[in-house]
Amino acid sequence: MSQARSTLDERAKARTSSEGDVSEQQAPEAPTETNGTSRVTVIRPASQWPRLDVPELWHFRELLATLVWRDVVVRYKQTFLGIAWAILVPAFTALVYIVVFGKFASFPSGPLHYSVLVVAGVLPMQYFTSSLTGSSMSLANNLQLVTKVYFPRVLLPLAAVIVPMVDLVVGLPVLVVVMWIYESWPQGWEILLAPAFLALALVAALGAGFFLSALNVRYRDVRYVIPVLLPVLPLVSGVIYEPQALETKWQWVLSLNPMTTVISGWRWCVVDGVQPDPQQSAVGIAVALAMFLVGLTVFRATEPKIADTI
Repeated sequence: MSQARSTLDERAKARTSSEGDVSEQQAPEAPTETNGTSRVTVIRPASQWPRLDVPELWHFRELLATLVWRDVVVRYKQTFLGIAWAILVPAFTALVYIVVFGKFASFPSGPLHYSVLVVAGVLPMQYFTSSLTGSSMSLANNLQLVTKVYFPRVLLPLAAVIVPMVDLVVGLPVLVVVMWIYESWPQGWEILLAPAFLALALVAALGAGFFLSALNVRYRDVRYVIPVLLPVLPLVSGVIYEPQALETKWQWVLSLNPMTTVISGWRWCVVDGVQPDPQQSAVGIAVALAMFLVGLTVFRATEPKIADTI
């Protein structure tokens, strides 16, 4: 009896060891990387918090460059004068302001000649209005792209505020000519801050563009409201007058408009204008940042439903 039991135990051990060998031979090998190019893609719902996914935007940087180049090319396609309109539009606009508000209305210009004051204010205002118009309509104008292909939707408003920078750069010779005629040149280190004020205009335009483009997805009234607001912006931004020449209470009211800070700071840096009040400038910067955060929050909250609603 004991010999039979020991024989059965030996057979069971042999069967167990053989099954273990088979299972080890049949176990699949772990996946290995090939030349370090394997990549795991994790798809998550879009975050509704007011943040920009910088790594994702960097991954789609070539798409951003393509969108910007496409809009630059289409902007003046099949036009007789082409990109020369980037010079003629601010020149004609400034001429109208100089004749109407400088000669007849006699608006205050401070220490600057009125022509220098107006031209220096028209360029950043033209950039802001073009950016606001383009970014607010960016989603609706790219309907086929939004509904068929995945990419970060923030690229569309972002590209729309970059394109007008080309017009701003092309239009700078108009300002240089006026500065040369009236000998109004920058006098110190403040010229280095000029890009910072343009960046402030970009932030304000992008924030408003986020908000209006998300709103335009559901309510198409936006395209009719914007043309009504644009003619009013130069009047409340100090384009045709020197804000520092007004009463103090009106200066604080105008400081709630970020473009007042942009235009005043741009004049101070580029044409040796009046230095803007630091406290009033801080108000304008705070409002621009608030516009950006609110606009991005609304855009993020709307983003998951954009393709279905548009």
